[in-house]
Amino acid sequence: MSILVPDWKEGEISGCPIRPLRFFEDARGSLAEFFRRDEWPEAVHPRMGYLSLTHPGVARGPHEHASQTDLFVFFNGVFRLYLWDTRPDSPSFGYRFREEFGGARPATALVPPGVVHAYRNTGQEDAWIVNCPNRLYAGKGKREPVDEIRHEDQPDSQFVMD
Repeated sequence: MSILVPDWKEGEISGCPIRPLRFFEDARGSLAEFFRRDEWPEAVHPRMGYLSLTHPGVARGPHEHASQTDLFVFFNGVFRLYLWDTRPDSPSFGYRFREEFGGARPATALVPPGVVHAYRNTGQEDAWIVNCPNRLYAGKGKREPVDEIRHEDQPDSQFVMD
């Protein structure tokens, strides 16, 4: 559960690396690797993957996970990513991060447990993202509680998206 932060500072969030996608091109087109086992700690290796389409102006989140790490891939459209660090033991406790990623600026974003996160499609067209979390949604066979603490329906939420 999040800890109340009276005034957010702007900046990067510790443990949330944002990596630009590097494209390899040839006469056929291009390729970008967004996950390699040898570049990420084993604890965050994906256990599943999914595509998500978001309509213009629509936001997903803010929410957080108690034990799940998300690996988002922004490669299409225009998304503003929001991160809020409410982890008291983090060097970036009390920081908020906001930047835009997508087709013009493709990147991956790793979001560990306890970091509140959201994104909004700020473009004019439907846009896709990929997420490869390190936990199965609702556990094996979808028989376990979902690891989400939702803040988007709270009228007095401290996690404001502009």
